[in-house]
Amino acid sequence: MALIRAHAGLSPRLGNEVFLADNATVIGAVEIGDQASIWYGAVLRGDVGRIVIGARSNVQDNATIHMTHRVSSALIGCDVIIGHNVVVHGAIIEDEVLLGMQCVVMDNARIGHGSWVAAGSVVPPNLIVPPGMLVRGSPAKVVREVKPEEREWARGGVQRYIQLARDHQREQGEGSSDAEPGSRE
Repeated sequence: MALIRAHAGLSPRLGNEVFLADNATVIGAVEIGDQASIWYGAVLRGDVGRIVIGARSNVQDNATIHMTHRVSSALIGCDVIIGHNVVVHGAIIEDEVLLGMQCVVMDNARIGHGSWVAAGSVVPPNLIVPPGMLVRGSPAKVVREVKPEEREWARGGVQRYIQLARDHQREQGEGSSDAEPGSRE
């Protein structure tokens, strides 16, 4: 059963049809939009700031979302793919972004609409990535535009994760989390 816990009087709020894997952890000031999915081992810790996950976004296995106290919040748009082992630390991730496996996005960085961060990259604090760009490296730098066929692949990935979440939810059993889908605690 997913760990869903209040902190400092703030409880997570879940939209409709949210999938929380059995061992996902969601604490404090966290809001998760409709049809979003939080996968195995992912941790969303809203204890020193706010976390917002937009509709249809997926936070894959072992990803961590947190922030620095009084410095940042983690704001994730809609239709975002957050790959395995990603760390989002107090960054703004706009709609339709893909964060590749094991990348790190630091405080107050902003990843523009439709941009991609390559696997293993480190986006430094305060970096602004324009919309539709691919960034790569450590520290990450803009290397090119995201190609139309890449955008289309990512849109398909969002839909695949919605279906995959439904499949896992069905197998996991309805009502396996402490919060009811659609609750606004």
